[in-house]
Amino acid sequence: MSEKTLRHIGIVMDGNGRWAKSRGLPRLMGHREGIKAVERTIRAAKDLGVPYLSLYAFSTENWKRPKLEVSGLMAMFKFYTNAKIEEINRENARMRFAGDLDALPSDVREVLRAAEERTNGNTGLELIICLNYGGRQEILGAIDKMLAGGVRPPVTEQDLRNYLYLPDVPDPDLLIRTSGEQRMSNFWLWQGSYSEYYFTDKFWPEFGKEDLEQAISVYYGRERRYGKA
Repeated sequence: MSEKTLRHIGIVMDGNGRWAKSRGLPRLMGHREGIKAVERTIRAAKDLGVPYLSLYAFSTENWKRPKLEVSGLMAMFKFYTNAKIEEINRENARMRFAGDLDALPSDVREVLRAAEERTNGNTGLELIICLNYGGRQEILGAIDKMLAGGVRPPVTEQDLRNYLYLPDVPDPDLLIRTSGEQRMSNFWLWQGSYSEYYFTDKFWPEFGKEDLEQAISVYYGRERRYGKA
């Protein structure tokens, strides 16, 4: 892979709640505003020719949040997926989901799987929404599936990759996190081993095309050595 190739951008969409709090609004209002940032970012990625965009929407740890917030988020995932799937399909984008989807409410699972089926044949931007996703859990699950599948040692990297959620998706070249936090919170732990990191102080609802362009510009200004001198 060329050191200057950028195929996959992953984003930790952080700061919805703090954005809302800073304005005296309920946290769910921040999440609703965050949906607008998702739409802006999808359009920007498509315009900029990014083949793969992954968005960290709900982690395995997010179940610890207040029940009202969690139920509101689940309702939003269902509503906006239903509302936007035909538009995504018209744009020739493919929608996929990564995470332990079996643990999500059944009505949410049905909508997500219908969206994947509806867009499965599309060849444009591949949009990956990470729901109930955790990098450690993904790796442990892959090991369990390898053992159940009879994979014997010595185990190779490719062996493990074959059992990850989306083994055909290239590793993220660039990982972005908003809101000023400088950690990746269990996101793409295996796949992000050699990713470039970009952090911005902006809350996710404030993120737009110019911010994505800035992150890409910084990425192309770096040298990717992959362990070479």
